[in-house]
Amino acid sequence: MSGEKIRILIVDDQRLMREGLRIILEGAPDIELVGEAENGLSALQIAESQEPDVILMDIRMPVLDGIAATERVLQQALKRPRILLLTTFDTPELVIEGMRAGASGYVLKDCSAEELCTAIRAVARGQILLQASSAAQLLASLQTRPAPLEATPLSVAEQLGLTTRELEVVRLVTLGQSNTEIAATLFVSDATVKTHINHIFSKLGARNRSQAIIKARQLGLSRE
Repeated sequence: MSGEKIRILIVDDQRLMREGLRIILEGAPDIELVGEAENGLSALQIAESQEPDVILMDIRMPVLDGIAATERVLQQALKRPRILLLTTFDTPELVIEGMRAGASGYVLKDCSAEELCTAIRAVARGQILLQASSAAQLLASLQTRPAPLEATPLSVAEQLGLTTRELEVVRLVTLGQSNTEIAATLFVSDATVKTHINHIFSKLGARNRSQAIIKARQLGLSRE
């Protein structure tokens, strides 16, 4: 974020929850609250006008729920924000739906103020963030739908048009490595990694890292 404050939009249908989140965020010197919305439809309008860096998005809301709003805001926004889902429910189904819609992270509403701010900073940097229990459930759910036995990672990569280097980058992305970490692992520049990742997104039909990770695991590309 280059020293600039992280611009946040809060989206939750419960007024008390929004007020609590506002108090937490106002206490963080590197975070700036730019708006609040009580449902997904209002969030679309505010996101377009305020261009937040991160949206704290409740999953269950009237009018337009958080998962549908996540998908739509990422499709419509000129400046695509990171989406951090907030929910009282810790189920693999919600995690998978949210990640498929393009969310960058997922935390429970009973997390601490410190955990929430840390999560915001992480997704603002482009990281994928899940609570440990959710991550374990997500991986277990994805592993119940493996790629066909006859399809090796190399054969799937070839069908998708992925180069050998792009397949290496895919595997590192699924391990949760950032662009800088991937660059250090492969001894290339950050700009080169960014180019590879943009190509990977295009070939996998993914809009962001979270969707790429899900698709890569479902296709078996994360396997050696």
